[in-house]
Amino acid sequence: MRLVIAVDELRAQDVRALLDAHLAFARKLSPPEDVHALDVEGRLDPAVTFFSARLDGELLGVGALKQLDESHAELKSMHTIEAARGRGVGRAMVDHLLSVAVDRNCQRVSLETGTMDAFAPARSLYTKAGFAACEPFGDYRFSPNSTCMTINLDPAARTTNHER
Repeated sequence: MRLVIAVDELRAQDVRALLDAHLAFARKLSPPEDVHALDVEGRLDPAVTFFSARLDGELLGVGALKQLDESHAELKSMHTIEAARGRGVGRAMVDHLLSVAVDRNCQRVSLETGTMDAFAPARSLYTKAGFAACEPFGDYRFSPNSTCMTINLDPAARTTNHER
């Protein structure tokens, strides 16, 4: 069977547990002022849509898209269970979230992630998907513990950027 990525309910116990693990991971590695993972209140924001990645019903990963404005979205809450890491779940989720952003007519998708070694696989994944480092956006600020990345979804702009 193939990996199924779909909107999922935050009330699902396995989804809540994985999101709580994601938040605990961020809190363990980052100082409090640099933990930007969504807490319970943030998860309920109507601008946030949660997705799960399941194989034969088993939850392997989660990801979310937060609409910042009509043309800019943020990738949030990316987390893959440890047993599924390196199997393409994260890349499939990123590709799915970018596809949703395109369907919503977004011109750009941005994200924030940590700079510590534990976040290196995430930064590598995002770079391979086409994200590049950028200035802090939204409510983010400069921090040695945090890096912001963005991808331009406008095909004309992406071609122009690659030609430089």
